[in-house]
Amino acid sequence: MYGRCGRLEDARQVFDKISERDVVSWNVMIGGYAQNGRCNEAMRLFCQMQLTGVLPNLVTWNAVIAGYAQNGNGEEALKLFGQMQLAGVKPNEVSAASVLPACAQLKALQQGKAIHGYAISSGFESNEVVENALIDMYAKCGSTEDACNIFGAMSNKTVISWNAMIAGYAHCGHDDEGLRCFQQMHLAGMKPNNVTIVSVLPIIARLAMLQQGKEIHNFILRNGLESHIVLGNALIDMYAKCGNIRLAQSVFDQLSAKDIVSWTAIIAGHGMQGNGEQAVALFSQMQQSGMKPDHIFFVALLSACSHSGLVAKGWQYFHAMRKDYGITPRMEHYACMVDLLGRAGCLDEAEEFIKKMPLEPSAAVWGTMLGACRIHSNIEIGECVAECLFNLKPETAGYYVLMSNMYSAAGRWDDVAKVRKTMREQGLQKNPGCAWIEIKNKVYAFRVGDRSQPQSEAIYATLENLAAQMKEEGYVPDTNFVLHDVEDEEKEYMLCGHSEKLAIIFGLINTCSGTPLRIIKNLRVCGDCHNATKVISKIVGREITVRDANRFHHFKDGLCSCGDYW
Repeated sequence: MYGRCGRLEDARQVFDKISERDVVSWNVMIGGYAQNGRCNEAMRLFCQMQLTGVLPNLVTWNAVIAGYAQNGNGEEALKLFGQMQLAGVKPNEVSAASVLPACAQLKALQQGKAIHGYAISSGFESNEVVENALIDMYAKCGSTEDACNIFGAMSNKTVISWNAMIAGYAHCGHDDEGLRCFQQMHLAGMKPNNVTIVSVLPIIARLAMLQQGKEIHNFILRNGLESHIVLGNALIDMYAKCGNIRLAQSVFDQLSAKDIVSWTAIIAGHGMQGNGEQAVALFSQMQQSGMKPDHIFFVALLSACSHSGLVAKGWQYFHAMRKDYGITPRMEHYACMVDLLGRAGCLDEAEEFIKKMPLEPSAAVWGTMLGACRIHSNIEIGECVAECLFNLKPETAGYYVLMSNMYSAAGRWDDVAKVRKTMREQGLQKNPGCAWIEIKNKVYAFRVGDRSQPQSEAIYATLENLAAQMKEEGYVPDTNFVLHDVEDEEKEYMLCGHSEKLAIIFGLINTCSGTPLRIIKNLRVCGDCHNATKVISKIVGREITVRDANRFHHFKDGLCSCGDYW
């Protein structure tokens, strides 16, 4: 009784007073420790029971295996599973369901398949708990096809089954499939629970499907789930990543209790919007509340400073990490500082900062520096940084593309050709620009120069008509962002095919006048598209929100919320 209630000290006192302990007594005590995350104590008792001459049975083995698996020690769980079989104890469905999460943690697909095979040969592969564990294991190991096959063959799909499948898709980055699975769950009459919502909200956040996010928020309110802090945190993150920081702030303000995840989510949200001063103010509120920051929080705070050019504040917080909170800066914090200095144009200071790092700079640090060199057209430093990156990550096409872009902007076409030749020889391909727009709960995707849409003819015709009005408003195409050595007229034509421009025109054609447009872009928005979108917002009288790879841009009346600092 004491063990099940978590009162382990009381349980241990009773256990120690038992003069002759049978296997049941040992199992109760070991199970209590394991279920409450005290695996080392469970293991000590496990060894002690054998020294007293009591052999562990199947229940004992299952308890310690489950304890280690549930508390993140997958290696130890798998090791014990093997030892159990060597000891002649035959695993059952509970054993399989206990050890499969360990395979998922370690992405140990082959061991997971072996356990699946054992379940089939032992006749319990159709056990509901085992099936759910198999779905989770296959999905988290990246084998969503196997997970889908098991899910499809299930005769009785419970909410746990649906949750495992949705979470699996989300884990693998298959957002469209995850959202489709959630919609099928609804059509099947299965009511989502907290776990479902926490799994699907990050998908909606990544797809920036604000309307769907609002519908799920309404579901939470209708079912009285708004008091759950995990759901509240997921809503803050979703609204922030969908570009509606007002609603994110509203959810944050209404939370009855806030944890470090809540504060991190709202500050990261303001950072992505370029609201650095608001992020700084929130940090002051958090300090007054007594909440202590962790290393993840400081990544969000330093990033917020970076997006708003708050260099002095960034330095202050970076030093405060160790001095005031005893947090040793990690690689990601150094990368944030390089980004902060690089965006502000302090390239020499950023370079010196990297040289003095106590850690060996990672590709992320050097990549951030190269991006800053691209923004500020510093080829001299850029070439040195690129050399480091080509040695560290020769298989990453993005770094070659950045260097090629710098050369093309400077008109150094021979160097552009050399970089592209190197990429071809190494089999590297540029990640194509892609933009998405949601209209009436459906997401439409556009690539550079895309003509695959049924409305392509209308899109390009509208863009051509709009281009004339844009030039009347003073827009001049910035041909520095065309990466090919062609005539200026052809460069202007190529700029028209950038993915975010196509998505914007598609939105203008397919929505009512005055409707705000929300675009997602997989890369950093280029300078020409940024200038063009400002002018378009003024001509058509629309608010246009673009979420690029780094932050949000809110265009309205010919201006952008970033103040041209991005």
